[in-house]
Order: sequence, then structure tokens, then C-alpha cells
Amino acid sequence: MLFASIPSPSGGVINIGPLAIHAYGLMIALGVVAGVWLTGGRLEARHVGTRDDMSYIAIRGVIAGVIGARLYHVATDWSSFQHDLVKIVEIWKGGLGIPGGLLLGIPVGLWAGKRRGISPAILATCTAPAIALAQSIGRWGNWFNQELFGGPTTLPWALRVSGEKAIAAGYLPGTTFHPTFLYESLWNLALCGVLLLIDRRWRPRPGHLMAYYVIGYFLGRFWVEGLRVDPAHHIGGLRLNQWTSIVAVVMGVAYLLWSSGRPLLIEPAVIEGVDEAHEHEHEHEHEHEHEHEPEPEHEPESADPESADPESADPGP
Repeated sequence: MLFASIPSPSGGVINIGPLAIHAYGLMIALGVVAGVWLTGGRLEARHVGTRDDMSYIAIRGVIAGVIGARLYHVATDWSSFQHDLVKIVEIWKGGLGIPGGLLLGIPVGLWAGKRRGISPAILATCTAPAIALAQSIGRWGNWFNQELFGGPTTLPWALRVSGEKAIAAGYLPGTTFHPTFLYESLWNLALCGVLLLIDRRWRPRPGHLMAYYVIGYFLGRFWVEGLRVDPAHHIGGLRLNQWTSIVAVVMGVAYLLWSSGRPLLIEPAVIEGVDEAHEHEHEHEHEHEHEHEPEPEHEPESADPESADPESADPGP
């Protein structure tokens, strides 16, 4: 066996000298940095923006995303906050609802991009894989907090949590659980790779890659959510976030069907992106080289052999 089980960290705080860093927030921050790096590179590759533009966009989009994610979590788990409102701001203890973060963060980010002169559809295309990458990293914050794990299992990659966490979930100490944080992290990492492949090989219409992300993410979220044992509202036998996932997938598919029949309002050269841009760059480089290439030196023509040979010259009278 590769693993007997996956251990959980003893605490959610990393101490570096006098500095205490909450691992949950650290993982989210690392995810954001990775997402900004990837999106900035994709903007520059398409020649539609810069990394500075992406930093401007990220500041606004991420703040809005965190607020939206927290509001979603509080709204869907109000009973945990109604008697202690101070807990609403304690985000380092966990509790960010991704659907709310996407619902508020994406529109604000697209708005910020438009202010920098970047087409919202192109920005959405550049950002889609980066959001999946950021989520893949950020999910590890749940591991540090020993939260949002799945039902009991004895699989080799089962997650071990503290006895206190197991009892709080309604199980005996020593029970091992499905590591749903790991499932979702790997799903999002694979989704990031698939989206990059689709964009590179098929160049879908601007904005469609974001719809692919929404469909892909919430398909994964649906089955991962079904494994979790943390308290949640149930409707018709499904958890609330599973219903949210269904709605998101339907909306993503509906957007693809609706937008596919509309005229394309963006220059094809922008859609083609980096490959076409690089091709033109190489063509210009070759033309430039030919313009400045020195003419080959020609050897001077030899004189007429008869005139050059003194013996063959007419001796005269």
C-alpha cells in the first residue's frame, strides 16, 4: 500500500518565531498568487493586457470574492452565527462558500478588467483555468483545519483526524474518513489542465472557457459534496450545495447554447491568441533579418586571358 492513511496537521497555525500564520489563509493566498501569475501570463500571451493589469484586477476581484464567499457561508449556515455575530469575520477559522465567491468575485473582476480596457469575454477566457488552479491550492486549507471531510472509509488514502473532530462529526475516535479536500483539489488541478488544453487546441469562442470551467467545477463539486458529513441543509435528499451545483451546470450549458448562435463581436486575431501572434512575430523577424542582410561579395571578374598574357600580346613591328 502507498498509504496507511493520511494524517492531519496537529494545528491550523504555522509559527515562525513570534509570527503566527493561519494555514487556512496562507493556502488561499498561495492559490491567489498562482492564479494571478497564470492569468497575467495568458493576458500577455494574447497581447490584450499585462501582469500589472492583472494585479489591479485581482485586488478587486479577490476582495469581492472573499466577501461573497463569506456571505454565502453565513447565509447557508446562519444558525452557527446568529447568537455570536463576531464569528462572521473570523474567516481564518474556515467557512468560505465557493459559489458565493464566484458569484461576486467574477463579475467584479470582469468589471475591473473592463476599466483597464480588457474585453470581459477575453478576460474570462484567460481567467478560467487560473480559478481552478487557485481552488486546487486553496482547498488544502481545509486539511489544516481538519474540516469538510467525507464519510468513514478504510481506503489506503483515508484521512485521520483528531478524536475531538471525529466525535464532533458523530463517529468514534480513530475513525478514518474520505479526504474530500484532496478529491476536490485534484479535480480542480485536472480541470485547470483540461481547460488549458482545450484553449490551446480548439480556441473556443471568448467567454466559453469560463462556462466550461463552471460546468466542470460544479460537476466535481456535486459528487464531492455528496461524500461530506458536515451539517448542511437538505432539500429532496440532496445537500444545498448539490442543488447549487445543478443550477450552475444548467446555467453554464444554457449560456453555451445561447451564445453559440450570436454573432462574434471580437476580432478573430485576438481569439487565436499566442500561437498566431508568435507566428507573425517570427515572420517579421525573418523579414527584418533579410532587409539588413548584407549583399554577398562578388569576386572581381578576371580580365580577358588574352589581354592579361604578355606573351600573347601583339609584338608590333
